Amino acid sequence: MRIAIIGTGNVGSAIAHGLKGKGHEMIIGTRDPDAAEAKQLASETGSRSALPADAAAMSDVIIFALPWKAAEAATKGLGDLVGKVVIDCMNPIGMVNGALGLVVGHTSSGGEMVQTWLPEAHVVKTLNQVGAEIMAKNDHLPHRPAMLMAGNSETAKEKAAALLADLGFAPLDAGDITKSRLLEPFAMVWINQALFRGKGRNWAFAAVEGRAPLPDYHEFGNRHV
Repeated sequence: MRIAIIGTGNVGSAIAHGLKGKGHEMIIGTRDPDAAEAKQLASETGSRSALPADAAAMSDVIIFALPWKAAEAATKGLGDLVGKVVIDCMNPIGMVNGALGLVVGHTSSGGEMVQTWLPEAHVVKTLNQVGAEIMAKNDHLPHRPAMLMAGNSETAKEKAAALLADLGFAPLDAGDITKSRLLEPFAMVWINQALFRGKGRNWAFAAVEGRAPLPDYHEFGNRHV
């Protein structure tokens, strides 16, 4: 795939490193393609840099890896992106009542807002549920980490799932874009454990399946399990 990664921060850099050597053509979208940081990232990941709008125009899949406060202006600056797959890995995080939290939720989500800003694109919310380090490299984990995704287009989710697999994740389809309302709070669970409960950043959620069939719940009498 030809992929534009919009943003050169921790997440954008991690995704570029994670996709290096996986057969994709990557274009890093940055406000200053000639900056030393952009050139270094391009060199390290076998990609090239361009202005965000140019990177998006040349690509089939666009990954948004931006701070939420910059998301709306940056997104609208890329044009309508008709028919393109947009992977939204942003979490709408800010200070809420003096603590880090979601500034959007319950009746909407960041993923739905991005879809509203780009009505002709196919937005998939994913890559928001773990830290950047695990996006760049996760083959040291004892289980393959799970990554949920939400979007209205099945074709777009298939492309997103292929990229998730290339990044070492086990993709799980959560449903349409409104399910971003589940995925974004779920990201806060990871953030809470990683940053505030002392677990650190070197871990991810996994979906671990049993190898033996589940027992018939009738064996447990009237208890519901």
